Amino acid sequence: MKKAILLVAFGTSVPEAQKAFEQIDMQVKKAFPNIEIRWAYTSRMIRAKLAGQGLRLDSPEIALARLMDEGFTHVAVLSLHTIPGIEFHELYCNAKLFGKMSGGFQRILVARPLLSSQNDIERVIKSLIQRIPKARKPEDAVLFMGHGSKNHPADALYSAMNYTIQELSPNIYVATVQGYPTLNDVLPKLMGKGIGKVYLMPFMSVAGEHARKDMAGEDSDSWKSVLSRNGFKCEAILAGTAEYPEIVEIWLDHLRDVFAQL
Repeated sequence: MKKAILLVAFGTSVPEAQKAFEQIDMQVKKAFPNIEIRWAYTSRMIRAKLAGQGLRLDSPEIALARLMDEGFTHVAVLSLHTIPGIEFHELYCNAKLFGKMSGGFQRILVARPLLSSQNDIERVIKSLIQRIPKARKPEDAVLFMGHGSKNHPADALYSAMNYTIQELSPNIYVATVQGYPTLNDVLPKLMGKGIGKVYLMPFMSVAGEHARKDMAGEDSDSWKSVLSRNGFKCEAILAGTAEYPEIVEIWLDHLRDVFAQL
């Protein structure tokens, strides 16, 4: 028996955002000493961009092929995505195919992404609220930016997040770039409350291009620009959820569940 763990993320080409993955790597190695740890990125675009900079990151399929070729028999794959959306299901299906190959892995299991239960949602929200700047006043709004997935039913998890967090604090919202709810869905609610300041925070594993450009950028269509035009003062916090050890622990709990079954 030869065990390994494959950590699979969408990926990032932003050097400042890489520290989020370094946080994950550190916690996984601490939790699983003496176990081989590998990384893979699902985004072909990011892998190509990094390759142009001389950095080679494998796709999940190439990473699994390498592990198989090196004689690993039992593999736990951790999805570092936020929701069980399109990329998670592609990862899950392809990993299962590797498990069916003749002479391949004896066992391969895929751990769930971050939001996989109501308990996960509540744990994530508790962490996010703790990470809001202490200077924030109760009358200030906080808007978390998620990615969203308009072509997958798992997008509904963002609505569940928004509903649950609103129950705890009515001036905190979750919206998405490419799903529901959007900034346009939240904006009328902010304006109707007479809020003066909005804290913008990523609800993504890393504070990459979306956080730095779509959320906090200077382009006219960024969330910061749209909110500023509508009279709000904005403050952006550029830290991904994977930089928060307590959120990484949720992913780790999912990994522990499947690793125990290898």
